[in-house]
Amino acid sequence: MIVDLWNSFKKKQFQSLYLFYGKESFLLNETIRKLLTEAISEDEREFNYSVYDMEETNIETAVEDGETMPFLGERRMVVVKNPYFLTSEKKKEKVEHNLKKLEQYVENPAPFTVFVFLLPHEKIDERKKLTKQIKKAATVVEMNSFSEEETVKWIKEKAEAENVAMEKEAIDELMEKTSGNLMIIDKEMEKLCAYVGSGNKLTAEMVKQLVARSLEQNVFDLIDAVVKKKTEEAFKIFYDLLKINEEPIKILSLLTQQFRLLYQVKQLSKSGYGQDRMASSLKVHPFRIKLALKQEKQFSASELQSIIKALAETDFEIKTGKKDRQLALEFLLLKLFQQEKKQSTSGIKA
Repeated sequence: MIVDLWNSFKKKQFQSLYLFYGKESFLLNETIRKLLTEAISEDEREFNYSVYDMEETNIETAVEDGETMPFLGERRMVVVKNPYFLTSEKKKEKVEHNLKKLEQYVENPAPFTVFVFLLPHEKIDERKKLTKQIKKAATVVEMNSFSEEETVKWIKEKAEAENVAMEKEAIDELMEKTSGNLMIIDKEMEKLCAYVGSGNKLTAEMVKQLVARSLEQNVFDLIDAVVKKKTEEAFKIFYDLLKINEEPIKILSLLTQQFRLLYQVKQLSKSGYGQDRMASSLKVHPFRIKLALKQEKQFSASELQSIIKALAETDFEIKTGKKDRQLALEFLLLKLFQQEKKQSTSGIKA
């Protein structure tokens, strides 16, 4: 678990080599920040902390830095950003890298250096000799998303760090309002803890009042209103989004993403996939999968296919200028209600 990795930093349990990779930029950046905070004091960073972008600098420079003794400090930290040579991606390299030099370093890393590969890419190429070598020698952590359990644990730890007690219902409310988005949670927790103050309790009611619903959550609620045949509520959500200047095309895009997710989750559920496996397969936060599993039961596979087709037609009508953007979304919502009305007698959908 990533939270356990962060805790190892607090205990000053550093490794000579790390490889952090994945598409969750918040986790990548937060991990580097936490590692730097614990490994190198602020006074030493000017001399003992370096970041090298492999799209601009060759790997030999980073390796030579890693082999250099720290100056007036216990250790050195070297971060190698964008090492796409560890992936199967065919990128046109601006810089030539002497990977033999890196292989030699990985074989025998400097004991006084924390050498980190930071790769914003969802996969590494495990067929490559260098990647195999790094996997064997380094602590390798994939950072594509937190599990729901990890997110909850992280929220609790953030509250505890500010000496704030946070009830379970408050955590649930925060997860729901942010759809488990880590960057948003981080900012909202900072605001919430500042509001409640050290030594006090953070309640669900406070979260309701202080945390704005994300666009994604509003779209989820809009779909929920359609499922429950609450026409007035659905249109209120839609018009409220327009009032805060959300673009109809963006709302349409998120509706399309959500209905596609419902269809994918329904199909994977039929194939016996569990929540975590779905999240991993679809590269979606586990909390979004949890919400989707609740909603997909209200639609049959054929209904979802029809809705996705209607969404595509609406997108075409807007982009070709056949319909005004707001009017097109209004017609779409009416069409969704008509479809739901037709199917209302069928109960839970297969």
